[in-house]
Amino acid sequence: MTHSDPHTGSHTMRSVRVIALLMATVFIASAAWSADRTPDQIYKGLCAACHDGGVPRAPQAVGFQMLGPKTILAALESGVMKAQGDTLSASERRAIAEFLAGAALPDPTTSPGPRCDLAHSRFDVSKPPALAGWGMTLEGTRYAAHQAAKLSVADLPHLAVKWAFAFPGASRARSQPTVGAGALYLGSQDGTVYALDFDTGCVRWTFQADSEVRAGVTLEPWKAGDQHAKPRLYVGDFGGNAYALDARTGTLLWKTRVDAHPRLTITGSPRYYEGRLYVPMSSNEWAAAADPAYECCTFRGGVAALDATTGSVVWRSYVIPETPAATGETNTAGARRFHPAGAPVWNSPTIDVKRHRLYVGSGEAYTSPAAPQSDAVTAFDLASGKLLWTYQSIPHDAWNMACFIGGGPNCPVENGPDLDIGAPPILHRLSNGRDVLLVGEKSADIFSLDPDSGKLLWRVKYGRGGFAGGVHWGMAADATTLYAPNADTTFLGTEKGEPKPGLYALEPASGAIKWFTPAPDVCPADAKPACDRGYSAPPTVIDGAVIQPSFDGWLRAYATRDGKLLWAFNTAQEFTTVSGTKGHGGSIESAGAIVADGRVAVNSGYLFGGRMPGNVLLVFSVNGK
Repeated sequence: MTHSDPHTGSHTMRSVRVIALLMATVFIASAAWSADRTPDQIYKGLCAACHDGGVPRAPQAVGFQMLGPKTILAALESGVMKAQGDTLSASERRAIAEFLAGAALPDPTTSPGPRCDLAHSRFDVSKPPALAGWGMTLEGTRYAAHQAAKLSVADLPHLAVKWAFAFPGASRARSQPTVGAGALYLGSQDGTVYALDFDTGCVRWTFQADSEVRAGVTLEPWKAGDQHAKPRLYVGDFGGNAYALDARTGTLLWKTRVDAHPRLTITGSPRYYEGRLYVPMSSNEWAAAADPAYECCTFRGGVAALDATTGSVVWRSYVIPETPAATGETNTAGARRFHPAGAPVWNSPTIDVKRHRLYVGSGEAYTSPAAPQSDAVTAFDLASGKLLWTYQSIPHDAWNMACFIGGGPNCPVENGPDLDIGAPPILHRLSNGRDVLLVGEKSADIFSLDPDSGKLLWRVKYGRGGFAGGVHWGMAADATTLYAPNADTTFLGTEKGEPKPGLYALEPASGAIKWFTPAPDVCPADAKPACDRGYSAPPTVIDGAVIQPSFDGWLRAYATRDGKLLWAFNTAQEFTTVSGTKGHGGSIESAGAIVADGRVAVNSGYLFGGRMPGNVLLVFSVNGK
C-alpha cells in the first residue's frame, strides 16, 4: 500500500492525493465494519479498489511480496498511507502488512540467535575468503577446490545438520552465504545482514539495510595473517543501494544508490576485483507495468563500477546503449509509451583477468520491438565500461507483468516468452588451452561463445525450458565438465513438450551430453504444485561431486563421473535453531550451496511464485560435528 512514481516526484504527490481521497471515501463508507475483520476482508473492502488497478500509479497487489511486511507497515504507520492506516487498529495494520507481503513481521522481543561470546566473535585473519563471491571464482565456475572445500566424496554420506538459523518473520531465504574470517555472512528478507560464527551459528553482528538483501554478499580478500587487515563486506539491496560494511564490526562505511531509476533493484551479487565493486543493475519495472497508467517503460539493465574505498561511481554502462524515449504513442489507458527498455542484469558479473573485461547476461525487453540487447550476453571493458560486444540468444522476447495478468495495456506486442539469461556466463579453459564462455538460459538452451568476439561456437537444447527455467540461476564447471541444472517446471500451464527436470553433465568443447540424472519425484500429490522437482538453484561442484538444491526442498549430491546419487537431505522440514525457536525449510530457488572448511551451508525456503515458504539457513558437517 505504498506508492512511488516511475518518473517524477510531482507525479507521485498528485497520485498520493488522488489515492488518499479515494481510499478515505472507501474507509468512511466502511466505518461500520466489525473490529474482527480478516486481512482478506480488509484488503477487499479497503484496498482492492485502488491496488487491483482502479487508481493510476497505485502499486498492484502482485508487487507487495517484493516490498516485505516491514515496508508496508511503515507506509501505514508513518508513510504515504498513514491516513488510511490510522483508520485501522495496530493489530489490523500488522495483519494486513503480513497478508500483503506473504511473510510474518519479526517479533522484536525475539533474538534470531545468541550473541557470540568473546572467543566466537574473534575475526580470524588467518582465514581470508577462499571462494570469490557468488560464483566462487572470478570466472564464475562455482567450483570449490579441495583446499577451500576440505570436503571429500567419502565425507558426503556422513553429512548431518551441525546447526540451523531461522530468519525472523521470513518466508524466503535467498541470499547465498559467504564465508571468511571464521564467519558466515549473508542477507535476509527484512534487510538484516548477519555475521554468524561459522562454528556455532551465534551472532557476531548485524546491520540493517533499507530493504531486502536478495543477492549474496561479497567479502573483500586480504593476505592471510595480516593483523591490520580491514576488509569490507559489500551488500546490494532491493532498493538499488550498494553498501560497504566493516567486515569486523558491521559498521557502515559507505552507501551508494548505483543508478537514479526509481525501479532499480539489485538481485545479482556484486563482484569485487582489484579495488572496484561491479554491481549488476536489475529492476522491478516488469511488475510496475501491470498498472495500466504506468508509462512503460524506461529502465535498462547494466553494470555500475564503484570505487571500493569510497563508493563513488567510476563508470556506469547499460546493455542497451540507447536512452529510452517517448514514442509519441499512448496505451489504451492514455499512458505514454517509451522505447527501448528492459534487459535487466540479475546475475553476478564474470571477470576475465586476461582480457580485462567482464561479462553479464540480460533478461527480456519490457517494450516492443524487443531491443537487440535483450536475452543476450554482453562484454564490457573493466577499466572504462565500454561495451565491447553483444550476442543475442533469443530475439523478439518482450514481456512484463501486464502480460501475465491477462494482457493489460502495457503488455508488449511480442508478449514473451520471457526466457532470460539469469545465469552468469562461465569463463572456461578447454583442454587445448582455448578460452570459451559457457552460457545457460531459461529456454533450456546452452551455448558457447568466443570471449574475444562474442561469436557463437555451439548451441544445444537439452530440455523444455520455461518461465522458471531451463537454466534459471546458474551452472557450474570443473576442469573437464559443465554441470547444468534443468527446472522444466510447469509454471504457467502453457509450456509445450516433455519436461526433463534434473542435472546434466556436458562436454564444454561441444555441448555433448555426458550424462543426465533425472530429478526424482518425491512430492506428495497434495503438495503440488508448491512442491516441484525442478532444479532452479545453481549447483556447486567440488572434487568428485556436484551439490544440487531443488524446488522440492531436497539437497542432493551427485558423482561428477556418472551422475550417481551420493547423498540427499530433505530441508523442507522443521528444525530447532540456535535461538531455541523452531524454523522451517522449504523450496530452494535461487541460492546455491557453499562448501568451505569441511561444511556445507545452504538457505531453504522460497514463498514466491507459488513455491514452499521457509526461513532457515542450514550448516552441515561430517556427523554434525
